[in-house]
Amino acid sequence: MEFLDPQIDTYVCDHTSPETNLLNRLNRETYSKILNPRMLSGHLQGRVLSMISHMIQPKRILEIGTYTGYSALCLAEGLAPGGILHTIDINEELESMVRKYIAEAGMDDKIKYHIGNALEIIHNLKETFDLVFIDADKENYSTYFDLVFDKVRPGGFIIADNVLWSGKILTVPAPADIDTKGILAYNDKVKNDPRVENVIFPIRDGLNVVRKK
Repeated sequence: MEFLDPQIDTYVCDHTSPETNLLNRLNRETYSKILNPRMLSGHLQGRVLSMISHMIQPKRILEIGTYTGYSALCLAEGLAPGGILHTIDINEELESMVRKYIAEAGMDDKIKYHIGNALEIIHNLKETFDLVFIDADKENYSTYFDLVFDKVRPGGFIIADNVLWSGKILTVPAPADIDTKGILAYNDKVKNDPRVENVIFPIRDGLNVVRKK
């Protein structure tokens, strides 16, 4: 998942603003207790998401894929006064952990946590979003993009995680590899959509940042 030389990566992290103590605890608890902990955004990507959010100062954020809540907490740091972040995840087993850290961060009034099928929940959200972060099942990335597009304001942003997919985007996917196929389809879809402009940042496993024209 990491593409930088380890020494460069260490230097970058050492010279990037640190994560908060709470985020550090969430990071450590995820790695000690949760399956597939590398799904967590982590220090560098978390600071990138926080920085982007502070730059945009969104009133409404949508996150598709909460996992243990790390990225939601980072994105919520840049919310405009009175802003709300909606985050959706299908895994109800992580609910108590996610809600614990949201409460400890003092963000109960800023983060609305939805558990269930994102395809259904997004359809029922009557909001206009300034920023959307997609980090869920890869086969549905293109579907999520289509579902949220009309809910994003002109000039708003859609960010998708894992778009380099540990380098698998450079290989021909096996017939059953729906995740790699989903990422490849999403990257091609965004590149060829005249309604947006985008750039892929090779940060961690790749962030595709899309701006709606």
